[in-house]
Amino acid sequence: MTSTPPPSRLAPEISARLKRSADGLLPAIAQQYDTGEVLMLGWMDDEALHRTLTTGRCTYWSRSRREYWVKGDTSGHFQWVKSVALDCDADTVLVKVDQVGAACHTGARTCFDKDVLEAVEGAADSDTPSSAQ
Repeated sequence: MTSTPPPSRLAPEISARLKRSADGLLPAIAQQYDTGEVLMLGWMDDEALHRTLTTGRCTYWSRSRREYWVKGDTSGHFQWVKSVALDCDADTVLVKVDQVGAACHTGARTCFDKDVLEAVEGAADSDTPSSAQ
């Protein structure tokens, strides 16, 4: 079942600043507010951002199911919103949360702890022009 999102109730002055992807979405990074731990990446449209700002719970847009989902409604692993910020380009949202339980759909605390890629130490320094540093 697919559904079409309703018109957004996001404040026009916020909506006008957003730089969305071609499908109208913004990446939303969830970060544990007190430790800085990066928990997950979800997607928000204007209405999901509005709901996140006004309910105190993270609401995302599911690209696969084409519907809104509130973190914790089915899993019990809630994200209580502490703050929401746009990055300097207004194309990414950072939501600092108090995560209750696992953030990842696999049951892991974070989506970023299983497949850590090794980077060559100092490699960026040798390829970066000194004027760009």
